[in-house]
This record gives sequence, C-alpha cells and structure tokens, in this order.
Amino acid sequence: MSAKKTSVKVHILGEEYTIRSDASAEHTRAVAEHVDDTIRRIMQSGQVVETHKAAILAALQIAGEYFRAREEGEATGVAIADLSEELRRWLPPAKRGQ
Repeated sequence: MSAKKTSVKVHILGEEYTIRSDASAEHTRAVAEHVDDTIRRIMQSGQVVETHKAAILAALQIAGEYFRAREEGEATGVAIADLSEELRRWLPPAKRGQ
C-alpha cells in the first residue's frame, strides 16, 4: 500500500503550483522554495533573462548538488564498511559476527 498523497500549493517565480506528493507538505514546500531560490539566483546573476533557460540551469545545478551528495554518501558508506571491517579484526573471534 502506498503512502497517502498530499496536495500542497507552492509558489515558484510568482506562479502558483499544486503539487501532489507522497512527501510531507513541509518537505514539498522546502523543495519548492529551494527551486525558486535557485532560479532567482540564476536570474539575478544577469547572465540569463529568459525564465525557461533559468529553470533549465537551475535544474542542472540542483541535479549537480544531488549527484555530489549521492557520491559523498556512497564514499561515506565505503569508509564506514572499511572501518567496520578493520574494527572487526580487533574483536575476539566469538564477537566478530559473520
């Protein structure tokens, strides 16, 4: 059974959107605010005037943030697994758990 969907009204660049999502209303609002802020920063840079181009650049920037966070999470997981294996060697054989 899937989680209950909620509908949340958000504003991005002054436009109202109704988002249906499994996420909490607070999470959906936070995501929309991040998208809005990112697009506005790009438009305020003065290099992009068209909204659709700013939205594409914002999507690329946010995707880049996501990819970096995912890579860092994977690297952290590998480091924890390596550390766990190292610590396991220091435990008595009966406590090592395989």
